[in-house]
Amino acid sequence: MKIYFCGSIRGGRDDVDLYQRIVKKLQSYGTVLTEHVSSSELSERGEDASTESDKAIHDRDVEWLQQSDVVIAEVTQPSLGVGYELGRALDMKKKIFCLFRPSSGRRLSAMIRGADDGNMFVVIDYREDEVESILEDFFNRLRT
Repeated sequence: MKIYFCGSIRGGRDDVDLYQRIVKKLQSYGTVLTEHVSSSELSERGEDASTESDKAIHDRDVEWLQQSDVVIAEVTQPSLGVGYELGRALDMKKKIFCLFRPSSGRRLSAMIRGADDGNMFVVIDYREDEVESILEDFFNRLRT
């Protein structure tokens, strides 16, 4: 299974430790095409510190989205990029699973929460200590 993981990069890296836990769990279910999102060496500047241009990053990530079987997004940290990825994934008819932590004090965008159809686009509120078990439940349901 090919998994596309979405998490904030240029929108803020406060949740990078959580992203690492999520990616580690996702790797037990398949290949995480975007595991670099969980790298603690990736700053809010994103990959622009490297030689890759924004266009190259966009095109690569859209190609990965097209290849993916499922999209998992941690959506607590607001991110224009994650919102864009989710919109593209929805258009591609990908199965999308969003994770949001209400304890952050933030309110999730209505465009994300409102897209939840209980089937192809699912949003789950969770506590950080539940993340692995919630992912396990999601992938167990996906297999049935």
